[in-house]
Amino acid sequence: MEHREMTDLLPSYLQGSWWTSAASDGGTIVRDASTGEEIVRVDSTGIDLAGAVDYARTVGQRSLGALTFHQRALLLKQMAMVLTEHKEELYELSKRSGSTVRDSYADVDGGIGVLFTYSSKGRRELPNAKVILDGPVEPLSKDGSFLGRHVYTRLPGVAVQINAFNFPMWGALEKFAPAFLAGVPSIVKPATPTAYIAEAWVRMLVDSGLLPDGSLQLVSGSLPGIFDLLRLGDLVAFTGSASTAAGLRAQAADGVRFTSETDSINASVLGPDATPDTPEFDAYVKQLMIELTTKAGQKCTAIRRAIVPAPLVDPLVDALRAKIAERVVIGDPHAEGVTMGPLVSVEQRDEVLRQVAALQAAGGELLLGSTEPPSVLRADGSVGPAAEGAFVAPMLVGFTDTAAPAVHEVEAFGPVSSVLGYSTVAEAAELVGRGGGSLVTSVATKDPEVAAELLAGIAAFNGRVLFLNRDDARTSTGHGSPVPHLVHGGPGRAGGGEELGGIRAVMHFMQRTAVQGTPEILTAVTGVWHTGAGTDRAVHPFRKSLAELRLGDQVESGLRELSLEDIEAFAHSTGDTFYAHMDEEAAAANPFFGGRVAHGYLLVSWAAGLFVSPEPGPVLANYGLENLRFLTPVKPGDAIRVTLTAKQITPRETDDYGEVRWDAVIHNQRDEVVATYDVLTLVEKQRSGSGEQRSLSEERSDETKGAAA
Repeated sequence: MEHREMTDLLPSYLQGSWWTSAASDGGTIVRDASTGEEIVRVDSTGIDLAGAVDYARTVGQRSLGALTFHQRALLLKQMAMVLTEHKEELYELSKRSGSTVRDSYADVDGGIGVLFTYSSKGRRELPNAKVILDGPVEPLSKDGSFLGRHVYTRLPGVAVQINAFNFPMWGALEKFAPAFLAGVPSIVKPATPTAYIAEAWVRMLVDSGLLPDGSLQLVSGSLPGIFDLLRLGDLVAFTGSASTAAGLRAQAADGVRFTSETDSINASVLGPDATPDTPEFDAYVKQLMIELTTKAGQKCTAIRRAIVPAPLVDPLVDALRAKIAERVVIGDPHAEGVTMGPLVSVEQRDEVLRQVAALQAAGGELLLGSTEPPSVLRADGSVGPAAEGAFVAPMLVGFTDTAAPAVHEVEAFGPVSSVLGYSTVAEAAELVGRGGGSLVTSVATKDPEVAAELLAGIAAFNGRVLFLNRDDARTSTGHGSPVPHLVHGGPGRAGGGEELGGIRAVMHFMQRTAVQGTPEILTAVTGVWHTGAGTDRAVHPFRKSLAELRLGDQVESGLRELSLEDIEAFAHSTGDTFYAHMDEEAAAANPFFGGRVAHGYLLVSWAAGLFVSPEPGPVLANYGLENLRFLTPVKPGDAIRVTLTAKQITPRETDDYGEVRWDAVIHNQRDEVVATYDVLTLVEKQRSGSGEQRSLSEERSDETKGAAA
């Protein structure tokens, strides 16, 4: 990566090149959170935002639009690998913002993990195409000539992503990855206090050459007049305070999608069964300590209210005090042994202390910690006060009046939680709801009934609920750690938005449209064959490679008659002697059959024998069936035939084979539909006579990396 002195004016990346404001002085000074030393200045005076937006809508849309979902997904994996190579550099840079290396696991590794996960999910769950189907075909005419289908197509504009200071990598990449996979270019605006970290990872990706032109732009500084430039087809995704979100939302023009993830007064409930002699109590205390100290409590998902049985308030405080004394060392992240760094800035430190004072004024009692400057471990190994640093000790504030409005409304965005006692599970649920909508609530309990009662009472107020007990304490990702597979967001005060959630997040950058037309037209616009569209039976489709295969290529078998002996032989060979196949009297009493019938799986097995072309060829393997339905019973003396049609063709970007989904329909001799299902096969891209069997676990491996991060 190109070397740049950290005292320079921080550049932006716009319209394919690096740009720096011509302002010779001024701007916002960003300082080291531990020492107060100046790191960089941030100023966007003179920035051409109109040009950046136009560049995204034209160049970015064109370059991303030329790629399929799988091609974009593969680029995400390659980006993740590039950033992985630079992790140590990013860890070191993040120390200046107050992050320990452990803190950076959540930000740096977490952001990289999002890229890996969306790469994996994009290749496994989306077609190698540019349109996503949503739900089944809707027949709109009796003769099948008029159909309806819902499809998702990408939005034509730009995604403006305004991020918070606490997660300059994860917070940005969890927005960028699904937008990129959807095919929508991004303009990323990091928060000023940690903008230099965002600039670093963007520069790494730019230098890698992996970014399609216009797919990612970076604004270091403010976004003057950005909402005046946005229109239908554009999006804004914001992370920050609820008040700022409300102000920005009011500026968004009609048609501009606006989603926000804002601060929330998250809760963690200690179940009544989780007494101090249980593993659940220990897990609760450990989790509370982690949420107080990770990122110095500067997490939108941190625990702000510890809701515990009233008799356990004092034991909880004592246990937490002991755990902090044992595990927490406050200081400069550059010093060996530091486990908790400072807040991001002295301004943030002062704001946190103001909010603690507000909690105290509302009746809160400081049960643990102090508002006085703590003694810290300095980078040189000495111990003492650090007047220029933004250090705050962990604090726990107790409230006798659990209904005091302040405890459910005031957030000290740092290492601060309040503790509230409750008498019944219903009361605990009611206290959770008083927060007005949260990103997450966790519950420590081993009792399924307690879990069920709490979920019924709190789910509507939360975007995520985590249940913690002895069985998952070691594997749990934790209260404060969203994972890319599950939604991140929450109702009410939490912003009412939704991010992540696997492929759900990709859909936020796409438009769902109901499409109506003939089977031929729907086949053309969706890339999936629809019954009634054209077919070709000239060559058995199993003799064709992916390069030769076309949608609608079909084979139709002759009839094969089924005897009672066939049914009994199948029953004895498989061990499936269910009475409907073996006992005439009992089967005759069955309202569905009226006599002995063939096994459904016998019919599917025979169908494979009817449609297969057995000689070696491009088809490498059958790897599954989907959507299997048995519609008409088959009795001894009936006959079946099968029609197999190429329904969807999905080449794999990194392999010499692809996937083919076949539409399979079994009929009887009366042309009644017996069964319908999809057959999935792996087929060579080009004829070679034989194909190398490759591992199907690559995408799973990538997703595991994402979950681990």
